[in-house]
Amino acid sequence: MKEISFKQVSGEFYPEGLQRLEYISAVDDVRDWGTFLEGRKRNLCIVVLHGHGSYGDQLYTRRDIRENWLPEFLATGASLLTLNLRGNAWMSPSAAEDLHAVVEYFKEKRGVQETIFYSGSMGGTSNLIYAVLYPEDVNGIIALGAASDLASYYQWCCVQSEPILHEIAQAIKTSYGGEPNDVLSIYQRHSVVENTKQLTMPVYFSHGGADKIIPVRQARVLAKKMRNCCNFIYHEVPDGDHDSPLYDKQGLHWVLSHL
Repeated sequence: MKEISFKQVSGEFYPEGLQRLEYISAVDDVRDWGTFLEGRKRNLCIVVLHGHGSYGDQLYTRRDIRENWLPEFLATGASLLTLNLRGNAWMSPSAAEDLHAVVEYFKEKRGVQETIFYSGSMGGTSNLIYAVLYPEDVNGIIALGAASDLASYYQWCCVQSEPILHEIAQAIKTSYGGEPNDVLSIYQRHSVVENTKQLTMPVYFSHGGADKIIPVRQARVLAKKMRNCCNFIYHEVPDGDHDSPLYDKQGLHWVLSHL
């Protein structure tokens, strides 16, 4: 990361003291942004990554997420970090490098010692991918309605009829520099199911049984591979849709108790 700056921001749904952070990527000089709210426990930071089609302040601007997540986060006393991370990048290699640089900054300059990654959909997927790439940066994960293998998820999206799924497939292809067959090694490095040995931290994974955006098979495959791991909890919402796991409040307490 070449440069990072902070400034106070205000907005209808922004909490008092919220800062906007802006930085320049060391990868390719892309300018990006996020938000930071310092908590009373400066050593603990909850990292929230947004879903597809949203932006780096989704925690505050999307009503259901704000009302269900924010009070729980604030009650922990942790600092809150949200990032835009190149938009709909699905934790591409460049996004992962940017995130690593930001996490390193907060560890070195802001006293952060432990991080909990709490996100849904593309954000939850990104939590898991980042954890297998940089396990040393992640002390706990709550992944809600997430994909565990982008290569198979991409192929699934391509044969569906819903426009949003074709949009997601195109975003993945663009961010990763091609389809899985074109750059297979990159997709393999970013596959959670292919790198489960890296998931050494507490992981709470919740998924809707009738999810039509990210099929539940993506969750079940990972849960099967992790079934004998005491640091992994899988909860499936019967007949739940894509948003159902967003209301699952068991994960944060469980992860905090296992730090």
